[in-house]
Amino acid sequence: MIMRSGYHGIPRWINVIAAVGGLLMVLPLAAMLLRVNWPQFIPLITSDSSIAALGLSLKTSAASTVLCVVLGVPLALVLARGEFPGQRLLRSFVLLPLVLPPVVGGLALLYTFGRQGLLGKSLELAGIQIAFSTTAVVLAQTFVALPFLVVSLEGALRSAGSRYEAVAATLGARPTTVLRRVTLPLVLPGLASGAVLSFARSLGEFGATLTFAGSLEGITRTLPLEIYLQRETDADAAVALSLVLVAVAVAVVGLSYGRRRSSTPVEVRA
Repeated sequence: MIMRSGYHGIPRWINVIAAVGGLLMVLPLAAMLLRVNWPQFIPLITSDSSIAALGLSLKTSAASTVLCVVLGVPLALVLARGEFPGQRLLRSFVLLPLVLPPVVGGLALLYTFGRQGLLGKSLELAGIQIAFSTTAVVLAQTFVALPFLVVSLEGALRSAGSRYEAVAATLGARPTTVLRRVTLPLVLPGLASGAVLSFARSLGEFGATLTFAGSLEGITRTLPLEIYLQRETDADAAVALSLVLVAVAVAVVGLSYGRRRSSTPVEVRA
């Protein structure tokens, strides 16, 4: 006998409100689709500036995603498994970019790594300039995307519990071995989903990038910045590039959602 898990008795009025919410999300995208200049779509998205912006966005988003994984996995582990004074405060600061306006994040990065910033002065003396460079784009994207990975992975760690890790430790496994052989395999779907969401957030980052890295073609002008500039001079190009960005984002988010569903049991047998 197969029993479906979950309760699906949703009141009708909930469906009505959900339909309104869905329309709020779908109608603007439909309006944009109707505005696309389809006969000129390919030439619009294959101009030199568009290709350069898309390529830069993909490269910097990939780099920032790697950085999010490198920094986010330890952060999530400490927040989910650790117990220390100031833990809640640390979590608040880590999650702050989720609610902070990106422009404010860009200013914070500028006053940290800019020429006259907290660390920028020392870096400038060492011959290292970060602000208004491709590195600045990666840092800005990492700043806004890191919380997505931490939230996803911390939730996966809490859901998985620590019983298997405790068993491995009692059998003599060292902490690093437990982490590599037990913890990470258990939460791999959550880690993958967090990485995909971080990539998607990095790809769409605008405010922090513009403030901290500027808009230099081929160096810091990512696809969202190119769309913003094209909006002032060529509306058709802006709409076409927006559609490309939406398509990539939908594919990425769909991949993340598919991973979540495949890792969640939907049936139990009795």
